[in-house]
Amino acid sequence: MRNRYGSVPIRAVSTARLMDDPPDAGVPVRRLDSRRTLAGMTYSIVALDPATGDLGVAVQSKFLAVGAVVPWAQAGVGAVATQSFANVTYGPGALSRMASGMSASQALERLVGADRLRAQRQAGIVDAHGGAATHTGSECFAWAGGLTGPGFAAQGNILAGAAVVDGLADTLLGGGRPFPELLVACLAAADAAGGDRRGRESAALLVVRAGGGYGGGNDRWIDLRVDAHDDPIGELARLLDLQRLYLDRPAASELLRVDEALATDMRALLARIGAEPGGKFGNVYQPMGAQDAGSGDAAAPTAPTDSADRPMTGTPAALPSNWDEAWQQALEDWMGVANLEERTAAPGWIDPRVLAVLRSKAGGA
Repeated sequence: MRNRYGSVPIRAVSTARLMDDPPDAGVPVRRLDSRRTLAGMTYSIVALDPATGDLGVAVQSKFLAVGAVVPWAQAGVGAVATQSFANVTYGPGALSRMASGMSASQALERLVGADRLRAQRQAGIVDAHGGAATHTGSECFAWAGGLTGPGFAAQGNILAGAAVVDGLADTLLGGGRPFPELLVACLAAADAAGGDRRGRESAALLVVRAGGGYGGGNDRWIDLRVDAHDDPIGELARLLDLQRLYLDRPAASELLRVDEALATDMRALLARIGAEPGGKFGNVYQPMGAQDAGSGDAAAPTAPTDSADRPMTGTPAALPSNWDEAWQQALEDWMGVANLEERTAAPGWIDPRVLAVLRSKAGGA
């Protein structure tokens, strides 16, 4: 079986134990396996999505708020996981070195070489060109080790065994999911292989892309953290699904045309949750001082009417006879309160995921 990262067979990683030479497929996969085994509390994967250039880190640990310590990434530069008595300077240090032209291997070599506690550290780095490096110090706690392949580094310590790291790598190489979901699936596979020997507590997912942050203002496309939970990976997957719901925009081809039958259904659903025209959602968003309008005091600011910059998918279509501008506005008012405004469709259309949420809310009303 082949994978989207190149010609490495999926099992090439899991069957390797110490590989100083490239496998037959021609892509080097190297395992670092200490006999004393190793120091830390975590397993992680850092990776490049070759299809988009996105860079990401996924991590799980029996440690509070692991997302505040382990993952670091910068779009167009690289991604870093620093763990096992984590030296958090590895994050910005590696990114600055890669931004100046060093490869992942060169950056990690410089950082480890200057660290007097290198024997206790573990780290994985991938650069924007797909170069990867991993380090596991000789004093990390058993089982600990790491491996690299095309566009990724996987590592962990205090693990049930080598199969945990194999699960990270094999799942990534298997592909079959969008990149963020694939990274979470890597964590789930590692957990199924035994995971952290101490148990579960926190997990995190960081994925960066240029201009991918909220409003396009930074590169932090996905930055989700589960700080303390009995099932941190499952909760991380749930949060990722919510991020997709709230912040992804639908494709125009996915939209449903609002005909008279659908409009009748939508009116009933909105009325059931108090979101009809003139309902409780229409006055939620008001500029400061708007409540004072007409009181005789200084003129109050009015709500902006220019919607040119508001997200909207599709081209407006003729409205059915039982769905007018007042009902359209009522729908959009409710969507704003429900954090679904990124999924606003042009009048005459509705995103099916919005309709599903509306039906769910009305069913519990």
